Amino acid sequence: MIADWQQRLEQGQLLLIDGGTGSELQRRGVSGDVATWSGAAVQKHDTLIREIHEDYIRAGAQVIITNTFGTSRQMLEGAGLGGDVRRINQRAVEVAKEARDNAAERPVAIAGSVSAMPPHFDRSAYPDADAELEVYRELVDILANAGVDLIALEMMEETQHAPLAIQAAIETGLPIWLGISCKLHPETGGVVSFGHPDLSLERLLDTCLRETPAVVNLMHSEIDAISEAIGVVQERWDGPLGVYPESGTFTQPNWTFVDIIAPEDLARKAIDWVAAGVQLLGGCCGTSPDHIRALHDAMPDLETARERERSR
Repeated sequence: MIADWQQRLEQGQLLLIDGGTGSELQRRGVSGDVATWSGAAVQKHDTLIREIHEDYIRAGAQVIITNTFGTSRQMLEGAGLGGDVRRINQRAVEVAKEARDNAAERPVAIAGSVSAMPPHFDRSAYPDADAELEVYRELVDILANAGVDLIALEMMEETQHAPLAIQAAIETGLPIWLGISCKLHPETGGVVSFGHPDLSLERLLDTCLRETPAVVNLMHSEIDAISEAIGVVQERWDGPLGVYPESGTFTQPNWTFVDIIAPEDLARKAIDWVAAGVQLLGGCCGTSPDHIRALHDAMPDLETARERERSR
């Protein structure tokens, strides 16, 4: 049976997801970890993570994303937690399910977050390709067996490691969201990879779209880059398109809440994105339940923009 989120997208409707989880943990008093960002937080702060998921659901999110961005073996081993990979990831999914049971009054899907981040965020510390692929296979297998509804590949921003995470995710047979991160080049103004400014968005997409996802998302991306990036993606992808940007900056191991976009400003920008063809909306690091609530409250205007886009 087709899932509610899939049906909404196939029918041309809008889909609202959640906002940042790791940064929201920090906003509520839990500092980040140098090795895993927020990946290990479920060990001591599972109640708080559940509350954050619940707050996003009550704000209007129809999809919540597990707190598993930093829970691959290669990241957890950097924190001395290699023996806890299965337990941490299973608990992260359980917490999301508990939140859904507690707060959802409508269908809410759970997306299992998967990144291709290296140990300690050190790009020189990746294992060899075969070992790295097994790291991602282990993670997506745990998430799938724990009961996520889809895999959300997040911060796919280069062409060597991202394809391995994509391959592992595809092998699960679950629907896949491809999350691409981008920004404006500080000198040329062109849209480039968020973490690799020498890599154009075009080249990144040409590599990552060799497999066909269910959705392509511009996520953890600079807000100022989104409008141009939408056009670049649409030259290569005609399926559902999503946007959930970041706001603020990362100073390892914590998020810096500087110049965070106001919730109502995010909603106003989202009207233009929807008018350009975007169907999925939410937020990444720096955004909060207030941002998702603002998007939910702006839904009449967003739906009007969507109908105008579809009638063109």
